[in-house]
Amino acid sequence: MSELQDNLLQPVNRFQFRDRENRWASRHEPTIDVKLAPSQHKGRKGGRPLVVDLDGTLIRSDLLIECAFSELSHCPHSIVEMVRALGEGKASLKHRLSEPRDFDPAVLPYDPEVLKVIRQASQEGRAVYLASASHERLVSAVAAHLGLFTGWFATDAATNCAGEVKAGILVAAFGEGGFDYVGNDKADLPVWRRAAKAYAIRTPGKVARQLSSECRDVQHLSHDAPTWRTWARMLRVHQYAKNGLVFVPLLASHLFDIASVMQTLLAAIAFSLCASSVYLLNDLIDLQDDRAHRTKCQRPLACGAIPLSHALIAIPLLLCMAFVSAGFISLPFIAVLAGYFALTTAYSFVLKRKMILDVVALAGLYTTRVVGGAVALSVAVSPWLLAFMMSWFLSLALVKRYVELLARKEANLPDSKSRDYRNDDVAMVGALAAAAGVNALTLFALYIASEDVQSLYTRPEVLWFVAPILTYWIARVLMLAHRGQMHDDPVVFALKDKVSLVSLGAVSVFMVGAM
Repeated sequence: MSELQDNLLQPVNRFQFRDRENRWASRHEPTIDVKLAPSQHKGRKGGRPLVVDLDGTLIRSDLLIECAFSELSHCPHSIVEMVRALGEGKASLKHRLSEPRDFDPAVLPYDPEVLKVIRQASQEGRAVYLASASHERLVSAVAAHLGLFTGWFATDAATNCAGEVKAGILVAAFGEGGFDYVGNDKADLPVWRRAAKAYAIRTPGKVARQLSSECRDVQHLSHDAPTWRTWARMLRVHQYAKNGLVFVPLLASHLFDIASVMQTLLAAIAFSLCASSVYLLNDLIDLQDDRAHRTKCQRPLACGAIPLSHALIAIPLLLCMAFVSAGFISLPFIAVLAGYFALTTAYSFVLKRKMILDVVALAGLYTTRVVGGAVALSVAVSPWLLAFMMSWFLSLALVKRYVELLARKEANLPDSKSRDYRNDDVAMVGALAAAAGVNALTLFALYIASEDVQSLYTRPEVLWFVAPILTYWIARVLMLAHRGQMHDDPVVFALKDKVSLVSLGAVSVFMVGAM
């Protein structure tokens, strides 16, 4: 064995090259060390070993990003410790994040094509190894869950098993050209160059061209590329309808000139861009919870349809575009948008885990859109109208929680760890939703009788026809939620429900008739 191979064998010991009998212990280092020389691998029956990358290859995700946001979701101020750890090297950061509270390898988005290659290699009698830049605690957990690997290589507290380092480790273990390798990105190029055959999946165009020019035996595995529809789902474009609330002050003040409409439209765009940036942030924080949810598991980030790194890039871009749009309106509107962003970020990191405060925050976010529309037009909004909005959306937020709790209770699931509610709270949450809805209807009646309405409408008595429609709609929502026939989000339900759309049309007719 050459002197170079002798030196490269040392990292194999440090990375603790494990056999498949290892099992992950969350707070204890694994104890089994298997030291195999390249000659031992070459002598094995079944052909060349297959080595598989983890992040972006075996799973359509990135464990470093997942662990970072999992940590931040439980302890936002840990960002300081992360920066300090990163200053000591990437391996130190990964070691710091190697024990996430909610990590579950069973719900990770595994790629079916890569699993197919692994199973085919196993059927041929070939040894299959997992080699990842993720920390050994996480890699061992994945390997133990799948039960498909002969052994694994991973990052430890001192060394980052990526790029040239990973290539050196594998060459020392299997020999130059003594293994096949499945990877996905630029960091895998040094490993592909030393492999006998290169498998590539989800490889960027530039990297794919470089791979084809440098390696003779390359196979590109098929995968579904994200489309504009996938991005629209990730940005929650369907939720932009909520930002139509910025038009409420325009309608209430009867300002129908082109300048006012365009100003309000720009405000809606700013809120939409800002909301999308926070939706992405929230999805990064809730990855594990979403994957265990009956419908949220299909969200693009949770299922791996879009890389987490792309979401990280999109968040600041969307936020910058939002505040640039706000800058064309006014400084006070920028302040309102900043307040909206601060509240929704606080909700994502802290408030959504606080009982009742979470639904109050959601109602506040809806009402902030109305305030934003008023500030954009420099008009005053009736306190009665704001109070009605707050109570109305508090009711809908409580309905949302009610639906979640009812679904968990009927599925015999344990109490959620990410919400400060117990499954047995479902009856009380439903009662609070009904009470908030009735309170909103009372406030609407008081609003109709107020002096503000008398001065704005020529036939204010027509508005009384709106009250029974709103009563019918909120009562129907509560009944459907009680029967388990409600969508997880009542607002999304309203946008797709024919009865809701007819009710909205009737309300619009009476509002116009009262002018």
